[in-house]
Parts: sequence; structure tokens; C-alpha cells
Amino acid sequence: MKSSERLANLALAGLSLAPLVVNVDPNLSVVLTACLTVFVGCYRSVKPTPPSETMSNEHAMRFPLVGSAMLLSLFLLFKFLSKDLVNAVLTCYFFVLGIAALSATLLPAIKRFLPKKWNEDLIIWRFPIPYFNSLEVEFTRSQIVAAIPGTIFCVWYAKQKHWLANNVLGLAFCIQGIEMLSLGSFKTGAILLAGLFVYDIFWVFFTPVMVSVAKSFDAPIKLLFPTADLKRPFSMLGLGDIVIPGIFVALALRFDVSRGKEPQYFKSAFLGYAVGVVSTIIVMNWFQAAQPALLYIVPAVIGFLAVHCVWNGDVKPLLEFDESKSQSTEEVSAEESKKVE
Repeated sequence: MKSSERLANLALAGLSLAPLVVNVDPNLSVVLTACLTVFVGCYRSVKPTPPSETMSNEHAMRFPLVGSAMLLSLFLLFKFLSKDLVNAVLTCYFFVLGIAALSATLLPAIKRFLPKKWNEDLIIWRFPIPYFNSLEVEFTRSQIVAAIPGTIFCVWYAKQKHWLANNVLGLAFCIQGIEMLSLGSFKTGAILLAGLFVYDIFWVFFTPVMVSVAKSFDAPIKLLFPTADLKRPFSMLGLGDIVIPGIFVALALRFDVSRGKEPQYFKSAFLGYAVGVVSTIIVMNWFQAAQPALLYIVPAVIGFLAVHCVWNGDVKPLLEFDESKSQSTEEVSAEESKKVE
């Protein structure tokens, strides 16, 4: 783990805990938490192989439509069913998902203190249920150890629904999302961000759906920042406003790494993200109304990266960059080197 990533992890942990002991300006918390989470997720995504889940152009085009369908479905569920019932079902779902996300987030730190054999030896467990015998799960002893604090923490979340527990799980989801998801290419990233730019504007400005679901949904799909206002005890930031731009910024970092250069386009994309988040906060406070964060983040991220790229004359290499092809080339090279040996 690089020193910068370690410092970002410590700063993120301290910032999350700070409101328990001191009054922290929620606007400052939103900006710093979002930026630190993206920073950590981006550096965790840099691995010998690209993230396992790669998005295609078709997936990117469909994503806003699928997201709209899910958002509208949740809105209708909360409208026609008991809010407590819906949230109870969602709590069970996020309980399991939270254990997986939190365990995966803690695993790199825990692995350092465990025997090498525990980290590498796979255990294969098959479902002892008729008709499901073919299903199997692979895991290591290290993952079991990491799941223990993850499970304990999720039990606390399910019982208390404390804002800190919500935020820790939300941050784990964000970090895992940025670390594990890949856009594949900047073209796919531009399609996805453009689609969600329109999606966010429509559902926030033209309908009450987005804000209504965010307020009704008692699950870690948003980060909560305590305020001194009794009428509005928490400021909120949706996880999508961190993960979606974050995977684009992470792609810029891996593009820099693939060229064997110091992070430069990562810096411009990350700066664009920070400017976008700050702009969201300024406009939100000016108009005293909820704002679609992607309205400000998307143009800033793409704009800063595009200007830097044009300035350096690297438009063609950036547009031609494709992680899936890079991975295929590396695999072929590895196989050829084995044959030579």
C-alpha cells in the first residue's frame, strides 16, 4: 500500500468518526469524504490485472434505463406498501451485501498479519442441498477471518441503524465498486456519464421520485452527514455520485499506469471531480434545494480530462485505450513466454 493511499485511508476513517466528538461542517465533510473515497478506490483498482467486471458500450447505454426502472419501482413500493416492510426486506439484503463488501474492503489489511498459506489456499464448499449440488463457493481462510468483523459490524447496523454504521457500509460499497468495476475504455465511460447526467437531472428536477426514495430508503445507499439543523438533521450524498464518476477517474489512473508514467490524467480527472462536488455544494446552499450532483460532476471530470489531454496531444492514445484488449494481449504474451520456457 502506497503512503498516499495509507494516509487517505486514515484521513477517511478520522473524518467518518470526527462528528462523534466535534462539530464538523457537513459541507466540508461531503467534499472531503467523497474525494477521499474516490482516491482510495482508484488506487485499490490498480492491480496486475484490470478489474474483473468490465462494462461494454451497450451496457453503458442501457444503464440509465435500468436505473430509472429500479428507481421508479422503489418509489412505487414505498408508495403502495408499508415503508417498514420494504425497509425490513432491504435491510436483510444489505446485511448480506454489507458483510461481503466490508470483508473485501478489510481483507488487504488483514492479510498482512496472516500466514501466506491462509491467503493462497482455496477452500471449495458445495451446497449440500438437492438440485443445488453443482453450485460451489471458493474462499480462503483469510476471507473467513475478514468476514468476522464484517458480520459483527453488520449486526450492529441492522440493530441500531446508526448513521456511522450506514456510512461505513456505504463507503465499503463505494470503494469496492470503484475497485472492482471497469469501464473498459474512455468511450464507454463518456457514454455512461452522459446518460447518467441526463438521468440525474430528470429524476431530481422534473419529478419528486429521486428525493422521495432517498428520504424513504433506510439503507446504506447514501452517506449521512450530521448537521446542527433540527429540521434537517442530515445532509445526504448518494453513493452513485461517488462510484459512477469514481470508476471513470480510476480508469484515468490505470491509463497512466499502463503507459508507465506518473499519474497525470488521473490528477486532472480527480481535480475535476473535486471541483464538481464543490460546485454541487455551493449551488445547493445557494438555492437551498436538492441538486443532481452529476449535473456538476460529469462536465467537470470530462472537461478537465479533455482539456489536459488536448493540451498534451494525447487524444488518440486516450480514445484507443481499451483495458479488455490490453488484458488479452498480456495473457497471450504470458502463454507465449511459458511455451518458450
